[in-house]
Amino acid sequence: MAEIPYKIYLEENEMPQAWYNLRADMKNKPAPLLNPGTLKPMTFEDLTPVFCDDLVRQELDDTTPFFEIPDEIRSFYKMYRPSPLVHASFLEKALDTPAKIYYKFEGNNTSGSHKLNSAIAQAYYAKKQGLKGVTTETGAGQWGTALSMACSYFDLDCKVYMVKVSYEQKPFRREVMRTYGASVTPSPSENTQVGRKILEAHPGTTGSLGCAISEAVEVATSTPGYRYVLGSVLNQVLLHQSVIGLETKAALDKYGIHPDIIIGCAGGGSNLGGLIAPFMGQKLRGEDNYRFIAVEPASCPSLTRGRFAYDFCDTGMVCPLAKMYTLGSNFIPSANHAGGLRYHGMSSVLSQLYADGLMEAVSVEQTSVFEAAELFARVEGTLPAPESSHAIRTAIDEALKCKETGEEKTIVFGLTGTGYFDMTAYERFNDGKMTDTIPSDEELEASFATLPQVNL
Repeated sequence: MAEIPYKIYLEENEMPQAWYNLRADMKNKPAPLLNPGTLKPMTFEDLTPVFCDDLVRQELDDTTPFFEIPDEIRSFYKMYRPSPLVHASFLEKALDTPAKIYYKFEGNNTSGSHKLNSAIAQAYYAKKQGLKGVTTETGAGQWGTALSMACSYFDLDCKVYMVKVSYEQKPFRREVMRTYGASVTPSPSENTQVGRKILEAHPGTTGSLGCAISEAVEVATSTPGYRYVLGSVLNQVLLHQSVIGLETKAALDKYGIHPDIIIGCAGGGSNLGGLIAPFMGQKLRGEDNYRFIAVEPASCPSLTRGRFAYDFCDTGMVCPLAKMYTLGSNFIPSANHAGGLRYHGMSSVLSQLYADGLMEAVSVEQTSVFEAAELFARVEGTLPAPESSHAIRTAIDEALKCKETGEEKTIVFGLTGTGYFDMTAYERFNDGKMTDTIPSDEELEASFATLPQVNL
């Protein structure tokens, strides 16, 4: 076998030709989205006033295994893909572990994260449909940045509602969006009916992704020529992000590397779903076996402490209901520094896989996450985003278990983005001012009590 390089790059012609739809191989399909008015499954006609037509077709399709990537999207992908699979040999040495550690690095583009994989696809379909522009929400700002880039590329207007705490913590991320031509509004805002309603119910709130989604949907559905696009959670987004896992598998196969454990941070599920897709497909088809670990913040633990139930995807309760692990659409997470993971629910695809015992989940506290982030930065030379650092934390923990047992397991995790716009968080950690906020059982029970009653 050839010597494994520190960074494994695929050739341009080895980049995936099609996205992989994991749902096609799932025996237990994710439950359908429900119309909030009728509680019946959402149809194509129900969804097209909100989303682009082609994206709705992708959203509803759970039988087609592969969707060809249009040439125009692949041409854009070539600006930054294939992305490298890195052998974290310096981290292995620092940990003195027999484990082999690899990470798929998605931060090597101007948006600084994996979000561009779906942003360019959704902007493409909006332009193809002849729309004027799109609206969206963003937490930490990676999705808003990626979408503003994609809209600039296709000459589309872009309206971003940014979670207020991130808007204030990450002004430079906001300015990147504006540089690419997007308008950025802190959410909840006074600009929308639902924003004013949320502010009245939660005065002084720092916001949440659920709040920002409500505002973006309201603006999209009330503005002619606009549609709403989402950076995570939805089936279509996991489909586009499968390019991450397909490239990862191709790079591993190229050198005969078989992963034992695959780890990803989990907020709404886009990067984790994309990373594990082809490997989980093998597991579902009985072709191979892997251990999958979703890592979420202890301050917003939807998988580890949530309920598997139908819930609204947004705080304003204007979006469809999804069956997912949820903390309740009224749950407002603490203002932690992993903004992209502060979502009350989890992708229906990943929720079903977790419910079926095909995937594990752990929650970690942010001080331990930043300890892992700083170790990684010092030994591997890349400053990781707080979201990605959740996966780093658990990868380190698993490698240390190997050190105790002497097992030579191979660990793969997703490094979804860089942390250069997150220096306020690193400053608080370095100054010893960072704290861990974990919701109490009483707080969660109060939120669960507001879940919609759906009997199907």
